Amino acid sequence: MGAFQYLTIMRPDLSYAVNRLCQHMHSPSTDHWAMVKWVLRYIKGTLDYGLRLSPSSTTAIHAYSDSDWVGCPVDRKNTSGFAVFLGSNMVSWLSRKQRTVARSSTEAEYKALANVAAEVTWIVSLLRDLGLYSGQPSNLWCDNLGVTYLCANPVFHARTKHVEIDYHFVRNKVASADFVVNFISTKDQFADVLTKPLPGPRFSALRDKLNF
Repeated sequence: MGAFQYLTIMRPDLSYAVNRLCQHMHSPSTDHWAMVKWVLRYIKGTLDYGLRLSPSSTTAIHAYSDSDWVGCPVDRKNTSGFAVFLGSNMVSWLSRKQRTVARSSTEAEYKALANVAAEVTWIVSLLRDLGLYSGQPSNLWCDNLGVTYLCANPVFHARTKHVEIDYHFVRNKVASADFVVNFISTKDQFADVLTKPLPGPRFSALRDKLNF
């Protein structure tokens, strides 16, 4: 599995599949070996694919975050995913199972948003150190309306007390105008490809939007 993990450094289209496989590397089943073969066939057919970086007219940061809902039938945990763009170029991505079981889809999506918020905060800090930060607020895109309301509403909801740390972290970033959290339709959610298996046409369409 180590070779697969190395591939995800420049192949975000493999991130979800590799994430799933690595969870079972110590006791793989026949189904997991079938998935390994599927990944190998996919790699063989896309050897000329890779992340494209090109000149961009802007250095503004925008990011997409997503989560599935009770995606793992074994432990009922969700998978978070995010894609961060600097201008038109994707510079960071993640596909990872959440550490705790979420009590609602809103909580699962909020945890995913907190993950990308932390990543964007680090990227902004790096750009500042390099003298390249534009100073524009970063746009974060999420396909859950409940999450966007939580970010904008200063009233802390009792039903979300169990995500208090994530709430205050993201909320403070929004209040200080570092981030703007926007709603986006699920069909336009780039990070969807990092959180769940998708039909071929949908997978290909999102892969292309990630600059492959």
